[in-house]
Amino acid sequence: MYDKPYHNDILNDKSFLITGGAGFIGSGLVEYLLKYGAKKVRVLDNFSTGSKDNIQQHFNNPHFELMEGDIRNPETCREAVNGMDYVSHQAALGSVPRSINDPQTSNDVNITGHLNMLVAARDAGVKRLVYAASSSTYGDHPGLPKVEEHIGKPLSPYAITKYVNELYGDIFSRTYQFHTIGLRYFNVFGPRQNPRGPYAAVIPLFVEAALKGEAPFINGDGETSRDFTFVENAVQANIKALLLPELKQHEVINIAFGERTTLNQLWEVITSLAGVQIPAQYRDERAGDVRHSLANIQKASNLIGYKPEFSVHQGLKLAYDWYAANLQQSAV
Repeated sequence: MYDKPYHNDILNDKSFLITGGAGFIGSGLVEYLLKYGAKKVRVLDNFSTGSKDNIQQHFNNPHFELMEGDIRNPETCREAVNGMDYVSHQAALGSVPRSINDPQTSNDVNITGHLNMLVAARDAGVKRLVYAASSSTYGDHPGLPKVEEHIGKPLSPYAITKYVNELYGDIFSRTYQFHTIGLRYFNVFGPRQNPRGPYAAVIPLFVEAALKGEAPFINGDGETSRDFTFVENAVQANIKALLLPELKQHEVINIAFGERTTLNQLWEVITSLAGVQIPAQYRDERAGDVRHSLANIQKASNLIGYKPEFSVHQGLKLAYDWYAANLQQSAV
């Protein structure tokens, strides 16, 4: 992966902090930055959802540094940003169901932790902080495609936390002239996304089911649709946002492919890749879920030059091949 550079700058004089760098998006950023010669890549992670397996190939790289710690601790955040030029803030507790089951912890990590990072980065004078926002912010707004200026009411505690991140970004911009960029991710998927655990995302769950010859569960009638976004597209967006030469205010932009795929279509593609024919099992809709999601990505194109390189089908093939190799290996 990352065979194509998404930057024009020289990276060997630049230092980057990736919070949540052991997660699947964060570890993708680490891989990209080290591949293209960054001076320093520091990862801050508490490994609550990330894994050392995602970054262990870099442990002997002199340009890589691992800092185990929690963004809920302000002092940890201050230490993490020390000496860094750029911050990609990916650390968060994802999952709508997780936030419904435990809103307090989601709030502590996603809001208090986010504020800690903003304060630390502002005080350290970093050149740019880019953070993981979420398409969940659109809530119950019915319009498609989703455009940044029009959002509805949040449908979960998780959505509230990600909206508050944007509000803090705006306040820090107007109050302290510390300008950040929020990337509203739309269902990012790809290699290293964990298929295990109670809050696993749909694509790794579907792939694991297909590899095992089992039927997956689909919430609702399967016509729920999402704008699935391959992880390398998200990495591209982070790199371009971090290195944007000038930023005059807080900005929020959609990061997606710009195409809708239903859960039924998704299962059909994955079973085709696996060479199996297995009907899915259907169950009740899940609380807090949005029915349809589709992004307008024009603002991302205009502001940072974002152009997604991987379609859903291309990404699914790459992800499937990775899971096929790695899940089978781990089963041996």
